[in-house]
Amino acid sequence: MVLAIDIGNTNIVVGCIDDEKTYFIERLSTVRTKTELEYAVDLKTVVDIYHVKRTDIEGCIISSVVPQITNIVKLAAEKILEKDVMVLGPGVKTGLNIMMDNPGQLGADLVANAVAGIAEYPVPLVIIDMGTASTVSVVDDKKHYVGGMIYPGMGVSLDALTAHASQLSGISIEAPKRIIGKNTIDCMKSGMIYSNAAALDGIIDRIEEELHQEVTVIATGGLAKKIIPYCRRKIILDEVLLLKGLLVIYEKNK
Repeated sequence: MVLAIDIGNTNIVVGCIDDEKTYFIERLSTVRTKTELEYAVDLKTVVDIYHVKRTDIEGCIISSVVPQITNIVKLAAEKILEKDVMVLGPGVKTGLNIMMDNPGQLGADLVANAVAGIAEYPVPLVIIDMGTASTVSVVDDKKHYVGGMIYPGMGVSLDALTAHASQLSGISIEAPKRIIGKNTIDCMKSGMIYSNAAALDGIIDRIEEELHQEVTVIATGGLAKKIIPYCRRKIILDEVLLLKGLLVIYEKNK
């Protein structure tokens, strides 16, 4: 099995995975001030909770969009595994043909998502990753990564709303009993859930119009499961998509 780590702006996703199953997936808070030892303790604790023997872990691969702590987490993983750790970046083979103006600007997490999507689902693909930012990746029928979208994630939008509207307080992100809210809290919940669901439906429609093809739609990320049930389009929820992609890339580079 492989220890796969994705360092995001809000959370670090940690999981053990092989070709047959995902043994666990957990989230740690991304803290830019933590030391190598503190992250090593965090990783060891997660692995121990699931009774995974470190000798059973063949290797480790990391993707990151937080360069300040990428090497710190790499050294932490090497400390507990006593093995070299692979970091997704220049020089690592992915097999993904990126048709962007500057392919090097594409986030490692989006690369891993696309690699997993191509390996598991019929193309063309739209991959939605709902985290700190909501990202939309488009893979055409030739399995080329042709582009996508980035827009503020729900947490960022909610923080901005409460920061700039003095009468609105923070809420949990969950659906109210009805679309038409009867109080401020339910109005905010409805607005967050259904605006994002409607946005995804509309984005998918417009991408299909531009491609002149129907697409397979996959959603992943920490907030996806809160929104996808309220979308009208068929969207496949795959919460371990990124880890699957990291496994595929690890196998390509062993």
